[in-house]
Amino acid sequence: MKKYKWPIVFGNLILLLVYFNYSIFKKETLLNEGQLVLLELAPVDPRSLMQGDYMRLRYSLSRNNDVDIPKRGFCIVQLDSNNVASKVRFQKDTSPLNEGELPIEYTSPNNWNINIGAESFFFQESQAEKYEKAKYGGLKIDSKGNSLLIGLYDEHRAKIE
Repeated sequence: MKKYKWPIVFGNLILLLVYFNYSIFKKETLLNEGQLVLLELAPVDPRSLMQGDYMRLRYSLSRNNDVDIPKRGFCIVQLDSNNVASKVRFQKDTSPLNEGELPIEYTSPNNWNINIGAESFFFQESQAEKYEKAKYGGLKIDSKGNSLLIGLYDEHRAKIE
């Protein structure tokens, strides 16, 4: 068994590196090719003593949910001319989709809240005032419903830098 120790260690290391690089490649592809979608934010407290300055995000599409939404599924949204999303419905799979609709994958720990995987936005210390004016969360979304938070936007839909 001792003679197989190092090949097993190196094999696992190579598999781990391949997995991490593939994950990075998928995120970079989503950043470059994804559709920009602005989701309206619902207000929450922007401070954590243990983690520093951050904003916990809650999206308006998670309000007024039906009682019987699936625990995992897709929130189907439709974009207006300014790329601001409005909720159309929740469904279990990515299809059926009508013209102009996009899926956003979510999980629902309970019937009144959904998580799309972009519920926190970290920023440098003493920058909280700048981000308090945020009205939209900007996400890049692909056709499979994967999403990636790229920044916060103000009421004029300009990215806050």
